[in-house]
Amino acid sequence: MIKVFLVEDEVIIREGIRYNIDWEREGFEFVGEASDGELAYPLIQKTKPDILITDIKMPFMDGLELSRLVKQEMPDVKIMILSGYDEFEYAREGIDIGITDYLLKPIAGAKLLEAVKKVGETILKEREFQKIYEQEHQENLQIARQKFFRRLVLGKEPASVLLKEGRRIGMDMSADSYNILLFQIFDKEGAKGDPQIQNVVTQAMEKTADHMPDILMVELGIEGWGFILKGTEDVGIEALQEQLITAIKELFAEHPDVGYFGGMGKAVDRLSRLDECFGAASHAFAYRYIKKRDQIITSGELSVRPGMKEEPQIGPLEVGKLDRRIVERFLKTGLKSEIGHFLDEYFQNFGERNMQSFLFRQYVMMDMYFAAVALLEELGYAAGELVERCGDIQEMVTDLSTEERSREYLQKVLEATIDLREAVSQKKYHSLLAEAKSYIEQHFVDEDISLNTVAASVNLSANHFSSIFSQEMGQTFVEYLTSVRMERARELLRTTSMRSAQIAYAVGYKDAHYFSYLFKKTQECTPREFRNGVGG
Repeated sequence: MIKVFLVEDEVIIREGIRYNIDWEREGFEFVGEASDGELAYPLIQKTKPDILITDIKMPFMDGLELSRLVKQEMPDVKIMILSGYDEFEYAREGIDIGITDYLLKPIAGAKLLEAVKKVGETILKEREFQKIYEQEHQENLQIARQKFFRRLVLGKEPASVLLKEGRRIGMDMSADSYNILLFQIFDKEGAKGDPQIQNVVTQAMEKTADHMPDILMVELGIEGWGFILKGTEDVGIEALQEQLITAIKELFAEHPDVGYFGGMGKAVDRLSRLDECFGAASHAFAYRYIKKRDQIITSGELSVRPGMKEEPQIGPLEVGKLDRRIVERFLKTGLKSEIGHFLDEYFQNFGERNMQSFLFRQYVMMDMYFAAVALLEELGYAAGELVERCGDIQEMVTDLSTEERSREYLQKVLEATIDLREAVSQKKYHSLLAEAKSYIEQHFVDEDISLNTVAASVNLSANHFSSIFSQEMGQTFVEYLTSVRMERARELLRTTSMRSAQIAYAVGYKDAHYFSYLFKKTQECTPREFRNGVGG
């Protein structure tokens, strides 16, 4: 509801306005009244009205003085001045203040209500404009932060450039020390995947990060999230790490159907060394395919390798301990950029001396190869697809006499499998995006259409859908929705005599001014010019 506050020193007029209009039925909330500006100001600060109706001449503090104070602190408040005929010229001083409307006293309740409703319509249009602007701004900001994160961790740009760019997109990168946490969430085995639950968890993580000013959270699409930790003199980097890890554990304890894994990097003392930090975090993050979920491991823990075997135990028992699920998990969700780290940790978990055994290495290789074949067959590929790309394992294995050559071959197998998996994913994304585009075509006139509603229509979380959409379509969701609406507007301008305001409503915009602004921005001409054949 739109909130209204009244300031009037004449009791009869004030009570008449207060009680003779059924404010709630008319869509307004009457939040307060006062007899002069001095009494009104603290109440206005507390109630934060959308519309202020004030008499101009009052004792202690007049309407203009009150209006100046209110506009300084709450510039969006719409102010309506009540003035007598002999005060009207005096009231014109309010032009510089930003008064919305002047009403000449005495004024009938019906006329006052009509004026208030007109201002209320303006407020609703501005809210719609702000809602659309914020949605577009947030989507563009998310993409900008993703790109900036990639630049940060490449380590190729001067710190001065990164500091300036970070400030521009709301990421203050100045600190005494830094670290990076790479993080991902998963559906627990046996739990029914619900994108809405993941949305709830994501929002909770964002809120947690918002309450920790020295931590910046960046959404990285299908790869999960990156947390940039900034150590300061007040809160050192190690203490900050502990705070974040504790907060994450507490959060996920409340959501038992959602699992997580994180890899914490190595703290560095310079912004220009974030690439080192990211490399260590990526190394630790690759353990999500090997180690149990629901934990965060740090790069410092990797040197310990608690599960590493020191003595060779090659035989049926040792081979029987191979867990193909580790390989299957990586093949289903791993990235090509992670293959090196994955092979390092997978081999080292068996122990260096075990991997030096040709027989043991041969078994490990064949196990991994057949896991790849099984996945590809599950995805619909012919059994010989991997043979064509990498050669027959039965023939190749006898020639892979060293651990290095074995690793090279497996690198090739994993790369080929992930390429083929991604090709299937692209088809899946193509189908998913076709569904999303169809939904948009059917609902683009709905005022409540949003990234969240479209994502829910294809059963994805909003963050995941946003990343896929922008990556595959080459434009953000808001940009695409705008293009659909503009295409329909062009059609209506060409084929009907509808007025611009009617067309705005017909394509999903309540505010005709905002529609005209967007049309000119995207089509490089006004709706009238387009209708007259100037553009398009």
